[in-house]
Amino acid sequence: MINQLGQVMLYVNDVEKIKSFWIEKVGFVVTKELHDTNVHSIEIAPNFTAQTRFVLFDRNVIEETEPELNFETPSLMFYTNDIDELYQKFQDAGITVGEKVDIQLGTVFNFADTENNYFAVMERK
Repeated sequence: MINQLGQVMLYVNDVEKIKSFWIEKVGFVVTKELHDTNVHSIEIAPNFTAQTRFVLFDRNVIEETEPELNFETPSLMFYTNDIDELYQKFQDAGITVGEKVDIQLGTVFNFADTENNYFAVMERK
């Protein structure tokens, strides 16, 4: 039986640049960093107690060893308790953000990392 989602793999072109984006601009923390002879991976999360974490992998290295994997960025929705505050924080940090939109479930906006991968954030009603 599956009881939770543990990790989401993000395959990126520049692991250190994307790590800096999530840590410095979004406010995530590094929970683990692994250096192997071939693979350098960085596990990040919103905080140290988060149940779901992201693992950043160098896309080129993984494509060589596991070419059958899907390397597209997954469509991810984050939740926040204060969308206006987060929207302003992201704008102040120079993050590319879309317009805030009210939908049936709440208010949502999207944002892009430095490799133009888009994610969304929602404050639920």
